[in-house]
Amino acid sequence: MTTRAPLPDATPTTVGTAPPLVRTLQRLEAWDGADSLSDLLDALSRPLGREPLRGLLLGRGSGHAVHPVLTDVAIGFWTSSASLDLLRRGRSADASRALVGWGVLSALPTAVTGLAEWRGTSNPERRVGAVHAASNAAATAMYAVSWGLRRSGRHKAGVAAGLAATSVASVGAYLGGHLATARKVGSRDAAYEVDGVGPQLRRPAGS
Repeated sequence: MTTRAPLPDATPTTVGTAPPLVRTLQRLEAWDGADSLSDLLDALSRPLGREPLRGLLLGRGSGHAVHPVLTDVAIGFWTSSASLDLLRRGRSADASRALVGWGVLSALPTAVTGLAEWRGTSNPERRVGAVHAASNAAATAMYAVSWGLRRSGRHKAGVAAGLAATSVASVGAYLGGHLATARKVGSRDAAYEVDGVGPQLRRPAGS
């Protein structure tokens, strides 16, 4: 995987003509209130920075980060459960509960690979990544509650908790999409940096 030096910290300039969501994300990137959460994640993720674990979590040998692949697994389980809850109206309660549970289990390696990726970021990506992680952790906890409620026979309450978790997870997914697409966060093999295509992310001079 590429071993390029971390980018320096930078603060985005909010453009007044940009769409409201863009301006909101730029304000989040400039929000130093997320730095305390970043400090906590830094302490939690420190063991993940050691080799050979770091290389494994970043997808060394696969060509690019494995984190996005794993996010699709958890999202797939939870989306399928929500679809059954909304369309089958309790007629697939056991299957829906199982899907929620599998989503919670698959979220654990997803979170670990995400933390490994996050360790290689600087601000503003670091701040957005911290909020992204917090949103996903909250959603996973809510899905775990949903599974417990379903397990105890309180299916309707479990469905409600699951749909609420889906809303929170959607926020986390949006922030993850911003990091991957707008800010090009994600480890990749060094060959992609020198093959004439890229992508490469550079800070402006003096950032």
